[in-house]
Amino acid sequence: MATESDLENEISPVDFIQLQEYIEYSRIKAKDAMKEFHAGGKLVHHRFGDHIDATGFSLFLKNYLEVEDFPADLCQRLYLYFQRSEQAGPEQSLHTKDGCVSLKAVSCYFSILEDGNPREKLEYTFKLYDKDDNGLLDSKEVDKIVTQMMQAAEYLGWDVTELKPVLRDMLKAIDIDSSGTVTQQEWIQGGLNNIPLLVLLGLKVADKDGQHVWRLKNFNRPTYCFVCQNMMLGLRKQGLSCNFCKYTVHSSCANKNHTPCVRTFVRCKSEIGCSVHDWISADCESNKCEICHKKIKILTGKSCAWCHHMRHSDCVPRGSSHCDCGLLQHHILPPWAICAMDPVDSSSGCSLGENYLVNINSDGHFLQIFPVKDAHPLLVFVNPKSGGKQGKRVLRKFQYLLNPRQVYNLDNGGPNPGLQFFQSLHKYRVLVCGGDGTVGWILDAIDKADMVIHPAVAILPLGTGNDLARCLHWGGGYEGTDLTEIMKQIEESTLVQMDRWSLLVIPADMADEGDPVPNDIINNYFSVGVDASIAHQFHVMREKHPQKFNSRARNKLRYFQLATSETISASCRNLKECLTIECCGVPVELSRLSLEGIAVLNIPSMHGGSNLWGETKSTEKLKKWQEVTVDPDALEMCSQDMNDKLLEVVGLESVVEMGQIYTGLKNKAHRLAQAAHITIRTYKTLPMQIDGEPWMQPPCTMHITHKNQANMLMAPAKLLGCFPK
Repeated sequence: MATESDLENEISPVDFIQLQEYIEYSRIKAKDAMKEFHAGGKLVHHRFGDHIDATGFSLFLKNYLEVEDFPADLCQRLYLYFQRSEQAGPEQSLHTKDGCVSLKAVSCYFSILEDGNPREKLEYTFKLYDKDDNGLLDSKEVDKIVTQMMQAAEYLGWDVTELKPVLRDMLKAIDIDSSGTVTQQEWIQGGLNNIPLLVLLGLKVADKDGQHVWRLKNFNRPTYCFVCQNMMLGLRKQGLSCNFCKYTVHSSCANKNHTPCVRTFVRCKSEIGCSVHDWISADCESNKCEICHKKIKILTGKSCAWCHHMRHSDCVPRGSSHCDCGLLQHHILPPWAICAMDPVDSSSGCSLGENYLVNINSDGHFLQIFPVKDAHPLLVFVNPKSGGKQGKRVLRKFQYLLNPRQVYNLDNGGPNPGLQFFQSLHKYRVLVCGGDGTVGWILDAIDKADMVIHPAVAILPLGTGNDLARCLHWGGGYEGTDLTEIMKQIEESTLVQMDRWSLLVIPADMADEGDPVPNDIINNYFSVGVDASIAHQFHVMREKHPQKFNSRARNKLRYFQLATSETISASCRNLKECLTIECCGVPVELSRLSLEGIAVLNIPSMHGGSNLWGETKSTEKLKKWQEVTVDPDALEMCSQDMNDKLLEVVGLESVVEMGQIYTGLKNKAHRLAQAAHITIRTYKTLPMQIDGEPWMQPPCTMHITHKNQANMLMAPAKLLGCFPK
């Protein structure tokens, strides 16, 4: 029976989730961090044979996870966990008595938890456990690998009682000649043919049409396996679900024969434009069949992947085969609009260019899009790290609702593959799922892609801030509403132009080493002083402890704490003595004000919803476009517009004033100027930020000039499921 002290040293599910978050944000791989224990490494004196001591383990975690203050109690529980695992193994090492743990066990365990290519992971685990480098694994070495995978799977939430026989069957299949040894080729080939193991190794399966893309899922209601047709059993009702078609199976059934996933393109030109249903097995229980209008019982129905109409399996051939793509017909890029072409086939009429490889599928064919009549397909970019886990959930939902080939994970190659794929279309829209930084990334990529027609961009705001999304009526943050409602809003949106501005920074002394300027394009705002100081402190903390900044509420609380600290320290006091501003050559008078911050605005939102310029209530608004306005009385009649090719300059007295404007206690900051070109000269190192990206800038001269205008989509009204502040 476990004692109280034993329980205190157990790794809880919360601990494991925290560990996964550390790993997710780390830029270092376990195999690279382990090199420090090899000859010449900084931690080699903590290695004893194939084992490392407690101090070495702690230093490894800090180096690998890139954190200086990794929780000491969690570190201890992890260390004891590896000790217990080794002591429970078939060969207890003498080193464990000396307080050491297996170097290979630690390395294998953490590498399995990382994102990555399954083949690389299988190669790594093979080399890690091939102790004598003879290219063979004996049965004991294979058992050790499986033990480590089982332990990782247990804390990933797998039902290991179900996984163990699956892995055992896999090992029998790998050792074909029953020799008791496994070659590297046998190990990799056997591993890549085992779907549960692929899911455990990171869900990176081959990009092959008709192949399911599995993820582990716990079902909270009665669910059946589509292969064996038995119910998911166990406390967690655990199984595998396909991201693309929602096909569900037991993990033990995933290697068995099952119906293919949805097709995402056609293979010959004669099929282009032939709109036909794609029927897949689905949970249609209690829904009515569109043919016989009777209720569909469990495991007796099919659903079209595109229009989502449902029929009994027996009624499928009785109805029409024509598919209109249902409610999302204007947004879906159906498979009959994508054709697999021979890359050297000049008849395709497509100029592939040097980046054509991004559009080559796993069969070696070039995928080309053909226009769909009366449709403007949606090209969706998702930042999976935005909004905590929101990004990953949104990615999966769009992959199910739309053609997976029109939904792009920005972690996999950025926006260029998607823009390259859609370049032959003249009528399509872009949806960016992420924060303002992600939107800026996409707009910059569209500029650099040198397209004939720039697509209009809509926003699904994830995370915090989202000032641009607020201005375009997409709201301050996504709260989980049905994505079909979002796409309906996109259909009803209107096109607006948004100014974009170039920032040129010229250091006063080229020898000064400041932070790199995060961007040379301003979409939302630029600021220097108090608000940039808070943003910079927040940025430094998040870079140092990324796992602590995955909650919107906690992030706002930390911002408030930093703002309170800045109020006391007033680090940007007397800002007017540190800089000068010229607007189109006209100096801006700063001496009459006591300012701690200067902001240059392109849109009427900053700091997550503050309108620093304020509303212009005068009925005598200036109607004639003026290159520069600095007169205080004239500025009161100047309104703000994101497409007027003018920037607004405001001054902030303190953090308190920022809070007053945000809460509505004060209607605006100090209006200083409105101009088409701005020059700022600074005489000391100051905190600055562009669209929420802060840095410390040594003395310099900055020129802000108009660059171009971007096509943006404005929602018709307040978006359901997105909150304003």
